[in-house]
Amino acid sequence: WLDGEEITDPRADADAVRRRIGVVFQAYNLFPHLTVLQNITLAPRRVHGLSRPEAEERARALLERLGLGAKADEYPDRLSGGQQQRAAIVRALAVRPRLLLLDEITAALDPELVGEVLGLVREVKDEGMTMVITTHEMAFAREVADQVCFLDAGVVLERGTPEEVFGNPGQERTRRFLRRFAEAGRL
Repeated sequence: WLDGEEITDPRADADAVRRRIGVVFQAYNLFPHLTVLQNITLAPRRVHGLSRPEAEERARALLERLGLGAKADEYPDRLSGGQQQRAAIVRALAVRPRLLLLDEITAALDPELVGEVLGLVREVKDEGMTMVITTHEMAFAREVADQVCFLDAGVVLERGTPEEVFGNPGQERTRRFLRRFAEAGRL
């Protein structure tokens, strides 16, 4: 359900649903032949009908906010992994989505860049953005999630508040998984 509409209903307008969702992929998926600014303004212009000046103004404001203002005219291969991931997050936010999907956004990052990206996600959450996040960053999930789902072999095995799932998991499989993170000091 999104804004009171069942988006999985076959009668739902898939394109209208997609326009309300921002996606940040694990591998960034920035177009290499476009600058950062062009990557960010593509969907606002082509899908949402914004003028070039309006799309660029929105993109530049978001880039500045995330410390990437000076990188607007760079190509993705000239950015670090953390900068590319922040650019991908800006791209998703530039369409002003109602829902943000984040797929293992720290998986391809150096450990020192993970905190930078997670800080940004925390900031976006604090502003009220609804997000669905897939992550192996258990301490982060415990801190920021309202609801946690533990998936095993593609099936939701456990669902509840962070306190319930992390503090008192009901399934042995969940307990084993979390024990590994606790033993590694990552929970």
